[in-house]
Amino acid sequence: MDDSVCAALLTDKYELTMLAAALHDGTAHRRVTFELFARRLPAGRRYGVVAGTGRFLEALLHLRFDDTALAALADFLDADTLRYLADFRFRGDVEGYAEGELYFPGSPVLSVQGSFAECIVLETLALSIFNHDSAVASAAARMVSAARGRPLIEMGSRRTHERAAVAAARAAYLAGFAASSNLEARRRYGVPTEGTSAHAFTLLHTGPDGPDEPAAFRAQTETLGTGTTLLVDTYDVTTGVANAVAAAGVGLGAVRIDSGELGVLARQVREQLDRLGATGTRIVVSGDLDEFAIAALGADPVDSYGVGTSLVTGSGAPTADMVYKLVEVNGIPVGKRSTRKESSGGHKQALRTSRPTGIITEEVVYPAGRPPETGEPCRMLTIPLVRDGQLVADTGRHALTAARTLVASGLRSLPWEALMLSHGDPAIPTTQIPPTRR
Repeated sequence: MDDSVCAALLTDKYELTMLAAALHDGTAHRRVTFELFARRLPAGRRYGVVAGTGRFLEALLHLRFDDTALAALADFLDADTLRYLADFRFRGDVEGYAEGELYFPGSPVLSVQGSFAECIVLETLALSIFNHDSAVASAAARMVSAARGRPLIEMGSRRTHERAAVAAARAAYLAGFAASSNLEARRRYGVPTEGTSAHAFTLLHTGPDGPDEPAAFRAQTETLGTGTTLLVDTYDVTTGVANAVAAAGVGLGAVRIDSGELGVLARQVREQLDRLGATGTRIVVSGDLDEFAIAALGADPVDSYGVGTSLVTGSGAPTADMVYKLVEVNGIPVGKRSTRKESSGGHKQALRTSRPTGIITEEVVYPAGRPPETGEPCRMLTIPLVRDGQLVADTGRHALTAARTLVASGLRSLPWEALMLSHGDPAIPTTQIPPTRR
């Protein structure tokens, strides 16, 4: 299987046909601003979480059209356009929200400034990264809130594309998950990993006399230690718990339940573990969990959750529904007027007001460089990310740690009703100051 991917070709054909036409008529070098934002939040959501910034910036700085890419484009692009792409380097400016910030409808999450030629090439790349990562992070943040301090493990690699799985693990960790099952996410981003065994290992220990669950548990504890997690629902949960404690002793780290009525089973298992003297053994549950199921288990003796399909698919909102729109040409604000797809013109920045207690009250989007006076405490949201093609923001592991802290802080700053899982309006209103206002 040819697994090679040319990053420069992770785009739509019309980005490059627009480039060719703009080079032909002389408009390609006009100074422009593109803005990435969401017109609205997915139905029922009160806030979103910005994720993907670090991945986008790293991709941006390494975006090149090599000979292989140029050969793949030669059948529909003219020689001038191919020459431009052969020398392509992004030399413009990028600013936006720090990764891990909350966002709301109209928040200028990312602003890209440069020539039309260099900015249009980035559209699909920016949208594919931010729409995926922000959708996963936003769903993950809701799950973290629902878990109320109990750890969550991302386990969705088998439910999405193999490359998306790595990005999803990163986004979930950014939003507050404790770990992932994905080893490439550990190598690339330093995401902690967890995992012990699946039902297949228990089923493997089947002989002429039938299943031998105790042998499977003994093999696992002898190899991984008694602090491991034993999967107890392959056959009968009650028998599985008894076999687990017999194999590992009362110091068994945890048992995992992956099916059935999880709340009922968790209560039964907790009682059985305590009766057997394994009072410190934790209970991990998994199996088609989402934020609603996690919240429903809040009163049950569950110590941690494993979440897969719902997380990596955005829990009902697989895209953040962000768009990348041209908002300024040579300093002149421009915007669409299409029904339900309007865009506000002009290069914009944003601040967020709050009460003295730290609870946020309003998102204010204003013409760049002209912040309004506010009567409340406020915090500027727009920060520089790239200047003259040079990275000015951290994108490494320290940045991911900072993003985790920012998400946690953002969730604490929300009004209490914003953490409800029921449908409702965005947590705070967004005020747009038009570019003509002084």
